[in-house]
Amino acid sequence: MQHVILDLIGTELSPEEHDILQHPLVGGVILFARNYESVPQMTELCRQIRTSRPTPLLIAVDQEGGRVQRFKEGLTRLPSMGEIGQLYQRSPEQGLQLAYSSGQTMATELRAMGIDLSFAPVLDLDKQQNTVIGDRAFGADSTLVSTLGLAVMRGMRAAGMAATGKHFPGHGSVKTDSHTTLPIDSRSFEEIYREDMQPFIAMIAAGIDALMPAHILFPKIDSHPVGFSRYWLQEVLRKQLKFSGIIFSDDLNMAGAEFAGNYAARANAALEAGCDKVLICNNRAGAIHILDHLIHGKIYERN
Repeated sequence: MQHVILDLIGTELSPEEHDILQHPLVGGVILFARNYESVPQMTELCRQIRTSRPTPLLIAVDQEGGRVQRFKEGLTRLPSMGEIGQLYQRSPEQGLQLAYSSGQTMATELRAMGIDLSFAPVLDLDKQQNTVIGDRAFGADSTLVSTLGLAVMRGMRAAGMAATGKHFPGHGSVKTDSHTTLPIDSRSFEEIYREDMQPFIAMIAAGIDALMPAHILFPKIDSHPVGFSRYWLQEVLRKQLKFSGIIFSDDLNMAGAEFAGNYAARANAALEAGCDKVLICNNRAGAIHILDHLIHGKIYERN
């Protein structure tokens, strides 16, 4: 299985990266601002990735809009989801149209360069607590977030791109940033279900293609963070909510993932919990450690 999605250093594929992409566990590449100079350059980089081996590789990016738009030069500046939410509150019709057109424009521009997927939309609730989410979210009301998330997804699909909702079951109610520490949310399952989970439930009912779980610990619900939890991913997401799409881990290089151990152990734990693909970003040594020690979701111990 092609489990691992990793990043590249620069604006073209290096000989070392070409070799790394041959590894049978590599399933794709996630791109960042450092990989982008212009539309022609990115189109060529995607061509290099595509032709690096006969087995197809997924090419992905975080092109949400607002402050999380990796590629800008020569492309449409996309509004943040918070801006879309504010417009919707003033004019629901205009807000819905902006949500749809933003999703469609983003996906059209990325697809034209050869990129398969943007990890969007954000379905977290902005409860004015978490600065790493902030205006990446549409707003604090779950119905508003559901409505606008569905509109973005429809726009993306109109341009031929699948949508990925994040960060299940909701990242907006914790103060800490999972990039730097493991956030802990002490609420009950009932409260999370009633509020934060509702946009994900709506998107699953509409057939969303993929989801990304949060690196958050809910100690009243399970002893493992969501992305490493069989309960959250298999019992809740797969069985209770009937989600049948792809589950991408959040970045295993984040401090919120340190709970699971070294890099190969993190990948193994995420896969065994129920993730289909694992992301390892901005850490080439960590990515190589996973590829060297992970065989089909199991830790490979060398003699």
